[in-house]
Amino acid sequence: MAETADVVVIGAGIIGMSAAFQIARRARARVIVLEKGVGPGEGSTGASSAVCRFRYSHPEIVQLAKDGIGAYQSWPDFLGMAAPHARFHNIGVVWLSAEREWAVREAARLEGLGIAADALDDAALGDAFPDLSPCIVPPDLVGGEAHECQGGAMHLFERDGGYMDPVDALQDLIAAARARGVEVRFSTRAEDIVVEGGAVTGVRLADGGEIACGAAVMAAGPWCLPFLDRHGLGQRWPLEPTRIQIAHIDRPAALKGVLPVCLDMAGGIYFRPQNRGAQIILGSVLEEDETERVPAPDDYARYADDDFIRAKLHALQHRLRLPKICGPIRGYSGLYTINRADMHPIVGPTPVAGLHVANGCSGHGFKLAPAIGALLARHVTGLAAPDFDTAMDPAFLAYDRAPIRLAAMNVLA
Repeated sequence: MAETADVVVIGAGIIGMSAAFQIARRARARVIVLEKGVGPGEGSTGASSAVCRFRYSHPEIVQLAKDGIGAYQSWPDFLGMAAPHARFHNIGVVWLSAEREWAVREAARLEGLGIAADALDDAALGDAFPDLSPCIVPPDLVGGEAHECQGGAMHLFERDGGYMDPVDALQDLIAAARARGVEVRFSTRAEDIVVEGGAVTGVRLADGGEIACGAAVMAAGPWCLPFLDRHGLGQRWPLEPTRIQIAHIDRPAALKGVLPVCLDMAGGIYFRPQNRGAQIILGSVLEEDETERVPAPDDYARYADDDFIRAKLHALQHRLRLPKICGPIRGYSGLYTINRADMHPIVGPTPVAGLHVANGCSGHGFKLAPAIGALLARHVTGLAAPDFDTAMDPAFLAYDRAPIRLAAMNVLA
């Protein structure tokens, strides 16, 4: 006789655990989370930079980010835990752009959406963050040639942005979900979703076991495609597991001020401090660095390429006005699933009754996770939560929506 549950969640990353936690808050249900990894953070979550910024092209995603980041900002209360491992680092987010009008326009737009934002001129940027160069000239990432820096732009500053440690946050969610009765099983690979008569009846495990259930949540990130393909759901959205590279260095002693999260449009990089400010992690915001599809998510290069590291460090030197970067330079790669149609996640019910998805987050998953978890829990249980939900219309990210129109197809969309 098969084991039974009310809901099975496939994937114990930040999205899957957010969904399981939210379902457990809303309903008395037996929820089982299946994770093929041996411990927390082996998938996309563990390699996330966990940047929490609000600025998006569409107001619906601004709202989703506002709701998701709001959970992180009040993390102990949100979880019902006195002393969680993770905490929100409210260091602000700076967007460095060569377009003066863009920053002014975006600050006004975000303020109108309830986000604390300012347009900073070069002097104001220097007062707040003296280590940041306001230069609008892109660095030479091929030959490394120096140039005479020029200022004169305006820069967007999100006052309430910041970051979390992603694995600490995930561990907190696992503990909070377990405290509400959710069973989280590591080293347990789901093989397939059992469908009869167009509806979910269970989840089959790789070891031959089966869990009977009436609802399943597909939150397996880059591992979602075989499940969706088997049930005729993989063709509607071009979801691609994609290798994403990151570099990190020890914080140079020459830097004396506070570093915010920085999105450097001219240099094509983002960076932020970590480990209590002792290190800096560095990644790309360029579409060209989000093209390496990984056909087998269990087998990909987990290091960062030398050429990638050199180019990004040169851009970082330019932005931080460093003559050189000394000390150990490290790199690694992770995966996230890019929705090539519109860079936005697919969240909610599918044509298979009882099967719900949250995939294709395209690098946005961490900051949106608490709000996406609320959306999924509302779909699965039919219940709203009195103390936490999201105000975003669920139709905006629905499986059967039309692709969302965007001016640029990259992680900053």
